[in-house]
Amino acid sequence: MSAPNKSYDPVEVEALKPEEIERMRDEALAAFAAAGDLDALHEAKIAHTGPTSPLALANREIGALPPHAKAEAGKRVGQARGAVNKSLAARQAELEAERDARVLVEEAVDVTLPYDRTPSGARHPLTTLSERIEDIFVAMGYEVAEGPEVETEWLNFDALNIAADHPARGEHDTFFVKGAEGTGGEGGESGSGVVLRTHTSPVQVRSMLDREPPLYVICPGRVYRTDDLDATHTPVFHQVELLAVDEGLTMADLKGTLDHMVRALFGGEGMKTRLRPNFFPFTEPSAEMDMVCYVCRGESVGNPDRPCRTCSSEGWIELGGCGMVNPKVLTACGVDPEKYSGFAFGFGIERMLMFRHNVEDMRDMVEGDVRFTRPFGMEI
Repeated sequence: MSAPNKSYDPVEVEALKPEEIERMRDEALAAFAAAGDLDALHEAKIAHTGPTSPLALANREIGALPPHAKAEAGKRVGQARGAVNKSLAARQAELEAERDARVLVEEAVDVTLPYDRTPSGARHPLTTLSERIEDIFVAMGYEVAEGPEVETEWLNFDALNIAADHPARGEHDTFFVKGAEGTGGEGGESGSGVVLRTHTSPVQVRSMLDREPPLYVICPGRVYRTDDLDATHTPVFHQVELLAVDEGLTMADLKGTLDHMVRALFGGEGMKTRLRPNFFPFTEPSAEMDMVCYVCRGESVGNPDRPCRTCSSEGWIELGGCGMVNPKVLTACGVDPEKYSGFAFGFGIERMLMFRHNVEDMRDMVEGDVRFTRPFGMEI
């Protein structure tokens, strides 16, 4: 670079000739357009806008021009550099947009896939429902009682006023435990006197034998019967039974307890129960308990415009058996029937689960398929 020379014509400076400025500008624009990615554009940016770029060097030559020539040369160079910077910014925006679009495709995350290789677990719905039923009655002041699943015939049958010739005591309905060696034979006729409990009522008997009234217990547990496994039966299932023994208890207390239970389990003040006369050896009087259909609330009865599959448009759903404890049972358990009375009821938890969650096949509950249990989650 030389000192100012007033006699030097700026048109003669090669780097400041209009055609040279245009060439430098066009080369820069072409380099930017040819850049295929941001890295190539960065190199073109350094080459055509950096401190050693042709236009930057031409800009330095302006200082050596006479004062009257600087304005025109500066304008010419400034316009070229402005066009270069504008083209650079536009091309950079295009390449960044292309990069972002490519990243969205190449690095996309499928949010429908499992987020972890270890699948989340789930509690079995029978366990969850059993605990919910327990919570309802514990809140009412009842105590949860448990007992062994292998019981004596006396506790399973005799103490409950079930006669020796009752059909339930046959091998077609009850699993008998093989007698010890030397006791002779197998099954109920062998004299072993031991069975897999057919209901949780023996827990009620044990509670009355172990404690003094008043007595309020709920007895959930696994029971066994010689049924074939199909859509509505299983040889191993779960029951929950309730027993209340106190002075002055009546069927009205039983009815109120049942009404509270169905409201707590199925929701709504419109839920109610009804009792139909029946016979059970361990209760007198005895009844079958029905609850109003929790889907149609009885509105489907006689209404062809609103059929209900849940209750078959009958308005009621059979839930289980109940009644006042037979005085013979109280006597067998050492409770004075002249002073105390009691009520009891029981129902299958599998059946309740089928009602609450529209489960159509009971085999789904016992086959262990996680596709059945997982939708119920991990409710604690």
